[in-house]
Amino acid sequence: MQHTKTQGVSGYLPDERPTAGKLVLFAIQQILVMFPATVMVALLTGFHVSTTIFASGFATLCFLFVTKGKIPLYYGSSFSYITAIVGITGGVGGITMGANAPDELISQAQFGIIASGFVSILAGIIVNRFGQDKIEKFLPPTVTGSIAIIIGLSLAGSALTGALGYDAATNTTDTHSIIVALVTLISTILFSVYVKNGVWGQVPILLGMAIGYVLSFFFGMVSFEGLFDQSFVQVPHFTLPTPNMGAVWAIMPIAIATIPESTAHLFQLDIYVNNLAKKRRVTKKYNIADKLGLNLIGDGIGDIVSSLFGGPAGTNYGENISTMAITNNFSVWVLGCAGVITMLISFISPLSTLVNSVPSPVINGAGIYLFGVIGAQGIAIIINKGVDLFDSKNLAIIATILIIGLGGSFAFPNGMIPVGNTPLPAIATASIFGILLNILLSIDFKSKSPQ
Repeated sequence: MQHTKTQGVSGYLPDERPTAGKLVLFAIQQILVMFPATVMVALLTGFHVSTTIFASGFATLCFLFVTKGKIPLYYGSSFSYITAIVGITGGVGGITMGANAPDELISQAQFGIIASGFVSILAGIIVNRFGQDKIEKFLPPTVTGSIAIIIGLSLAGSALTGALGYDAATNTTDTHSIIVALVTLISTILFSVYVKNGVWGQVPILLGMAIGYVLSFFFGMVSFEGLFDQSFVQVPHFTLPTPNMGAVWAIMPIAIATIPESTAHLFQLDIYVNNLAKKRRVTKKYNIADKLGLNLIGDGIGDIVSSLFGGPAGTNYGENISTMAITNNFSVWVLGCAGVITMLISFISPLSTLVNSVPSPVINGAGIYLFGVIGAQGIAIIINKGVDLFDSKNLAIIATILIIGLGGSFAFPNGMIPVGNTPLPAIATASIFGILLNILLSIDFKSKSPQ
């Protein structure tokens, strides 16, 4: 199915496939928006970058296969697992950022990640067995919408500091970085707002980043050092998992905290895909929000296959969802093509180096827009589901999730809330607190009057 334009509205629904040339172009755009965060997780945890890139593409293909192409999502490395993984690999505290952890420690972490994948699969089976309506009682839009908001806004600080070339030591910013980031941001916005039709209307982020990249090159911010230092084709550094119960107990529970994020992503996709279908006057209903169980199973399998090769734990990427929402391009064919190209990039040393040469102001200039869209999608969930914002219960849940998630992300290093000697991820903590608060406030404490 290749029909892409109806009544002046351009875009691709999940089961629609662009032509070959467009398919590759759209896929490259998806790779660029996921690449920085996916690589950053590898750098922070001590995992091998090329292996992480390969695992991301392969896990995406497996996810799309398991979900039968019904859920247009891209699988990338998850920040929620960083602290737990670092506890095994010593990625931040024990080695310099960017250095690789010893293979034996990576292998132990792999085993814990695989265990977390089975937790996601079990959660998906439970949803399919007992019905998604049961889960939605624990994950109402007050929770999922709020989580989507903090996922986007918690990245605001890193996007802005990266865009401005901020130096914390001197409390200064870089003029060239500011110019490049601003040009990238404005270009991306102008392309997304005013270029609606044709192939160029589908790649505003790619175009904006290309303009920023060219400008940064003239400012001397692009380095091609090491582009051809290694052999052209190089196999990623694969490692096998090693059984380790310490890694299991450290990493496995994180999977529970990522369920609200997965739910939020599905609600976002359901809203935007069916909105496009409505504008295109397509009568088919895309019941994406009803596939939470299938999504969790696919997500768990993604974790397992990623870690079998030496990749970190992952999740469905909000950056890619934002890109799909901005471009109205939800084709699973594009995401599958992105997965294949990503795997190829991991074997070709110059391509990996070239993609990694994109300066931080270019990436984060576009990121200011992308991360904000993630937050806006959370607001859309709350509005679309008709949440009563004058209800004290709803306000309590939304307010506490926002403050714990955002406060924890901005007040503490790496978004980790120190509770005793145990640092807790701010977003995961906010998610669990919101779920528990919703359960508590759903209990009817009113005693019945005697008859």
